Amino acid sequence: MVKVAVVTGSNKGIGFGIVKGLLKRFDGVVYLTSRDDGRGKAAVAKLNELGLKPEYHQLDVTDRESVIRFRDHIREKYGGIDILINNAGVGNSKEFFLSYEECKTIIDINYFSIFVIQELLFPLVRDNGRILNISSACGHLSNIRNMYWIQRLSKKDLTVEDVNEFANWFLESVKNGTFEHDDFADNGTAAAYRVSKVALSAITMLQQKELESKNIAVNSMHPGLVQTDMMLGLGFYDIDQAAETPIYLVLDAPDSLKGAYVWYDRQVLDWYDYKADYYFKVDYFKTCTQKGE
Repeated sequence: MVKVAVVTGSNKGIGFGIVKGLLKRFDGVVYLTSRDDGRGKAAVAKLNELGLKPEYHQLDVTDRESVIRFRDHIREKYGGIDILINNAGVGNSKEFFLSYEECKTIIDINYFSIFVIQELLFPLVRDNGRILNISSACGHLSNIRNMYWIQRLSKKDLTVEDVNEFANWFLESVKNGTFEHDDFADNGTAAAYRVSKVALSAITMLQQKELESKNIAVNSMHPGLVQTDMMLGLGFYDIDQAAETPIYLVLDAPDSLKGAYVWYDRQVLDWYDYKADYYFKVDYFKTCTQKGE
């Protein structure tokens, strides 16, 4: 049986770095996927120049029909998936406070799209497989300051409805003008991105519970500040360095690591420690921009 690894949103950035790293180490087929066919095939050509041979398939995580086509392709050709890395996502523009439409796009892609993946691709993940959700420093609970939501997201009997209502509460606040900067860290900057990644980190723990019977490990992680288009080219990691911890988590981490929130240095953090200093700070961007970096 051929082993299969799939990385969503992998035509550039961290996803591309992960595909490249997996091709060098994973004993199986590695799928590079992208929303845009042209960009995906161009990324494959770059890897081919390095002597690496990924398989390619178009995959738009926000398009149900696209996910169905990909699911059917994998099922017919290989029968299942051993590693699934949910990397597809979008960030803020250079503006840290966005319109309702922009906020909704970020949350739809970064968070709500995971339910289509969960419904259609998770059933293909084989027993003892590994799923990794690429989160962010914005995905730690310390990004939230609203005590009602801190307590609700921290409860032991957390449900999907709780997390969905959290995301929709934020969107409604932006839509109807009741958004409060003090509900979030760092004066509410990049709030939509924070909400989308906190929600993704929270739902990871619920996904782990659902897949425990198949001994599938589901984790989320912050890959560090990486020099990608999403980060406007700023960061302290290049994409190859940033790929090291994700690859460790799907290939080398102990089987006991499940439902965890992992930092870029492989440290497992207490996601519930809302008083911690893990939240994302925009001063880094401002400093780099002022220096012309």
